[in-house]
Amino acid sequence: MEKTSSPTPGTGSSAYLNALTVEIEKKLQRALASPTQRRNLLQELFADNALEVDDRARGIIFSREEDSISPVEDDADGQLCFFNLLADYYVRVPESGKQILHLILQLWSQSFASHIFFLLFHKWLFEAQLDNTEVLLRFSSALVQGATNVFWIDIQTNTRRFQSLFQYLLDEVALAPMQLNKIPVQAQRELFLLLSRFTLFYNSVDKHESFLKQFPVFLNAFLVGGPADFFVIEVADQLQKLKVEPVLLHYLSHIKVLQGGLELRMTTSTRLKACLYSFTSPGGPMYPTRAVRHAAWDSLDLLFPVGQYPRHLISLFFRLLYPWCWPSSCWSFIISCIKAVFYSLLGLLFSSWDKLREPKNY
Repeated sequence: MEKTSSPTPGTGSSAYLNALTVEIEKKLQRALASPTQRRNLLQELFADNALEVDDRARGIIFSREEDSISPVEDDADGQLCFFNLLADYYVRVPESGKQILHLILQLWSQSFASHIFFLLFHKWLFEAQLDNTEVLLRFSSALVQGATNVFWIDIQTNTRRFQSLFQYLLDEVALAPMQLNKIPVQAQRELFLLLSRFTLFYNSVDKHESFLKQFPVFLNAFLVGGPADFFVIEVADQLQKLKVEPVLLHYLSHIKVLQGGLELRMTTSTRLKACLYSFTSPGGPMYPTRAVRHAAWDSLDLLFPVGQYPRHLISLFFRLLYPWCWPSSCWSFIISCIKAVFYSLLGLLFSSWDKLREPKNY
């Protein structure tokens, strides 16, 4: 977003957000007029809207003027970004966002267009009264596509800048039937599959039971199974796509919530088991690190305790096929043994010390 002559605190937040809206319109018009620079301009606009609001802007926006809007809450990480403010502003003053929406429609097929639409109009879509079913389906599909792209940015950078957007879609849409029914059934299905893929990443596993109860009916449910099957399949597919080690470890540590007695079909259970097992071998196709392999074994043994010892024995034999891993495996085994002995001795020492300090009763 280009720098503008920001309004002084006395002008109120509505004037400030209107000025931001004008700058967004200018950049979209420049992108429309310059095909060669279009992608870069849209990428810059997306990055600008994702910026955190600085202290000076906060002072202007949250000034207690008559024309100021109600402040929005900071997201879960204590961050307040420009898209949070603008999304609320376009709900309160729908006319302000119409020109931006018109320009985005002309750039619909371009990279980052769906990103920007999602950031700015994710709330407006559920508040606007759209009578045209085709337009509503188009906007809803763009919302899901934009959300997918935006959430993957968090995955790739291992940040949660857009967690407030995920929480809105989960709490205010997916778990709120009145809001959910404002978009077509096809879009509802796509939204629930999207949320299934990112629920573990955004630490919302505690809501998975309520989430599964709201799952829409799928046409192929008789082949795939119930809501739990769809949820687990999406999680398994997401695991296969992850390349960032900290994120993969986060998923593997939180996937243990599935131990809570979900009723899965045999094919779904086998699919998840095969997915986890693929992370337990040092070679291809996943080439997991040692930390990932250990986390995968922990999750696999917890979720599928039956047959864990034969699995480990078979894995040990297959490890012999990777002789270049022997030295590191032996070294890791030695270090693990030393740590186990050290912690055992330390625990014995502290327990003996506690016994010596206990008062003796004669």
